[in-house]
Amino acid sequence: MHIDDLVEHWTILDEERDLIAGKRDATRLGFAILLKFYTQHGRFPRGRSELRDDVVEHVAKQVRVPDSEFGFYEWSGSTIEYHRHQVRTHLGFRTCTTEDATKLAVWLAEEVAHAERRPERVREELLKHLREERIEPPAPGRISRIVASALHNAEVAWSVRIASRLSPETTQRIYALVGIDDASRAVAEGAGDRQEPTGEAPAEDDDIDSDLLALIKSAPGNVSLESMMTEIRKLTAARSIELPPGLFADVAPKVLAAWRARAAVEAPSHMRTHPRELTVLLLAALVHEREREITDALVELLITTVHRIKARADSKVTKELINAFKRVTGKENILFKVADAALGQPDDPVRQVIFPAVSGGEQTLRDLVHEFKTKGPAYRTTVQTTLRASYTNHYRRGLIALLDTREFKSNNTAFQPVIEALKLIRRYAKAGNTTYYPRGEVVPEHRGTAGDWEDLVFKKDKRGRRRVVRMVYEIVTFQALREALRCKEIWVVGAHSFRDPEEDLPKDFAARRVENYAELRKPLDPKDFIAELKAEMRAELKALDTALPKLDWLAISERKSGAIKLTKIGPAEEPRNLRRIKNEVGRRWGSVPLIDMLKEAVLRTGCLKAVTSVAGTSSLKPEVLAERLMLAIFGYGTNTGIRAVASGGHAHSEDDIRYVRRRYLTPQVATDIANATFTARDVALWGEGTTTVASDSTHVRAYDQNIFTEWHSRYGGRGILIYWHIERGSMVVHSQTLRASASEVHAMIEGAVRHGTTMKVEGNYVDSHGQTEIGFGVTRLLGFDLLPRIKQINNVKLYRVESGEGDLYPRLTPAMTRPIRWDLIEQNYDQMIKYATAIKQGTASTEAILRRFTESASHPTYQAMLEVGRAQKTIFVARYLRLRELQREDAAGRPGRPGVGRTAQARRPARADPAVLAARAALRRGTAGRG
Repeated sequence: MHIDDLVEHWTILDEERDLIAGKRDATRLGFAILLKFYTQHGRFPRGRSELRDDVVEHVAKQVRVPDSEFGFYEWSGSTIEYHRHQVRTHLGFRTCTTEDATKLAVWLAEEVAHAERRPERVREELLKHLREERIEPPAPGRISRIVASALHNAEVAWSVRIASRLSPETTQRIYALVGIDDASRAVAEGAGDRQEPTGEAPAEDDDIDSDLLALIKSAPGNVSLESMMTEIRKLTAARSIELPPGLFADVAPKVLAAWRARAAVEAPSHMRTHPRELTVLLLAALVHEREREITDALVELLITTVHRIKARADSKVTKELINAFKRVTGKENILFKVADAALGQPDDPVRQVIFPAVSGGEQTLRDLVHEFKTKGPAYRTTVQTTLRASYTNHYRRGLIALLDTREFKSNNTAFQPVIEALKLIRRYAKAGNTTYYPRGEVVPEHRGTAGDWEDLVFKKDKRGRRRVVRMVYEIVTFQALREALRCKEIWVVGAHSFRDPEEDLPKDFAARRVENYAELRKPLDPKDFIAELKAEMRAELKALDTALPKLDWLAISERKSGAIKLTKIGPAEEPRNLRRIKNEVGRRWGSVPLIDMLKEAVLRTGCLKAVTSVAGTSSLKPEVLAERLMLAIFGYGTNTGIRAVASGGHAHSEDDIRYVRRRYLTPQVATDIANATFTARDVALWGEGTTTVASDSTHVRAYDQNIFTEWHSRYGGRGILIYWHIERGSMVVHSQTLRASASEVHAMIEGAVRHGTTMKVEGNYVDSHGQTEIGFGVTRLLGFDLLPRIKQINNVKLYRVESGEGDLYPRLTPAMTRPIRWDLIEQNYDQMIKYATAIKQGTASTEAILRRFTESASHPTYQAMLEVGRAQKTIFVARYLRLRELQREDAAGRPGRPGVGRTAQARRPARADPAVLAARAALRRGTAGRG
């Protein structure tokens, strides 16, 4: 434990010494430790194992008793009971009675459990409330019973409330999803026919009457017209239940997500065993959430499909022209030879003078003319014609059907013409083979109708009148819609990720403005924020300018390849005896199968005992559950797959393993295991807890069966990306799936901010995808350090603080550029904090929020964040160039590129060099540039 923590929490105060007086030896030391532990935690320690040796030593020095005496302190008997009574009396606490437990369960159900379904969070709130009420926490078993009672009571209350909001017709449609009606339910409830889940996979005939439910629960397929039509059918099925609007308006999102997860893993036979109101609650939550998820999937399909139409048209035309296309090299030499021959013999025929002057003669000149024609307007026209045919003959059916199921809106008047164009397309969707829109029809012109497509959108009819070609107009409108959806300038009613962007922001931001700024550790006045940034920039630029003559690894001067020349860091020396250790490990244990290592970890730590079902109930034997969980973890962790794992020599079928995976392996399980690992680590072996993580993505091959599978140009195959956040000890604290084409900046921010573990992230090592200016800007506002690999550092520019400071850093002049636009930051400071608060509090996903901040959207807040990012990047680069230790730590801290075969030791952040601790601390908020 750090000395500051020991002094803060374990120092005996003057008023506490009177209680210790009169006690001697082990009794004196034991009482002092009980008193300080109770003061800090609001309860007594349950044994010697909860007390660190350095804590005992620190307290022993203060009471002048050898720390070895603590081993003689009795943990049971009249002495310790009297000590506990003294401590409670001194601090004003009392024991928890039966009446207190009843009141606590009611309070938890009404104030906490209605908005929080995770038992560990409810337990934390209970302990906090006990401390406020000066009540000593009861035994752990009793606390668990109080928490379980509160969660059950809150769920019953919600079930009754939600069921009362539904009409009898809607309730009956919900019952039909799991194949029951009022008559059969009345018989079952009257007979007390309540079967508990067996833990086995449901039989095939269990879903006879649940085809509609299975359709609603199914995942989206690959990007195709068939998938789009299937998703439209799913959406129609979900809407056919006719849930009233605002049904879950007063339910916390995480509670609603928990109900949805529970309903998704329960088979219809299990669902039929629940009380009436609970069945309605779970299924209604599932349908409500799936309707939003399906809407998001449809929007993703629209965006991808419109892009695919154009991409495939480009590819098709290119293939058709490639055989006829012969690239002519040496155009400058040909031009010179032709000009020289023409000037030398201006009066002679071309065939006798020009053709012989060129290598290849007449054919070369023909190829040159053909190249210009195929690369010029003719090529673009061919692509547009092919795209039109592909849309009309195939994709149009799905895109038009999608317009009939969803409503598009925009808060920006500049995009209203696109909204009006969509309405026009919907009105004339079934107009047959009509080439033009009728005369007199108002056809909105938008950004898609201009530019390259203008000549195809607007044509003159036989009478010379300017008309709008209907099919081409639909194509350009969908292209404009795609671009607007990507930056959320147009949003979709009923969606989640693509909902109204105003809903992504915290609604109580104005009312809690002071608290929100304090949570981000940012000043209320933008001038103070700007002054801090300016001071850090000036300090780092000045330090680099002063140190530059002494830095033999760095040179800054005018050169074509870039002003900055940084010598690469050489390889570090191999640790002493590392090879001997590796050889000895190999000699003793050889090659140990990974499944055996997983088994030993489970048996030694019992980590899977804490795994509970999403549904909250289980009848599986612990050893059976542990075996199936290990097989599922091994199948996913090694990408072997459950089907391959199930074929091994054991008694567990593929359906059984998949059933356990659905019900038990949740993100919360991974979080709990990570937290338990942090707690159980031996400090002597692993060192003190770290505050930095390394993040990068891994490409995983996947069949073209789902909407996420895409071709990745760098890895050369179809698949998805898994983005990892790993702390120094190689413990994964967060993982998420991404499309191959997705930006990894939002994934980096998402994992660092919302990893869910007890680890406090203050720095994030990342590869070159993290060096974006928007990434630097957002992380600065969120309060953690971005430590990326700077790609092409020779071309990086350092921004000036003010326009009149050009002579302050003469050695850096070749690498410097314009000053930061501080006025833009000041004008949009409050909005930037509002967006940062939304990311911090999780009112929407980081991807959904940053989707507005694309280069195609001139959002003022985005421009301000870019300026903050440029200032922060200047600070980081200036410090990075100056400190060789920071360069070495950054190289060691970044994860290795997936697939190269680096070990986990190479991927994880190295232990920080003491020389760089101050440098990294200075990059953190509030201290940067102070020395």
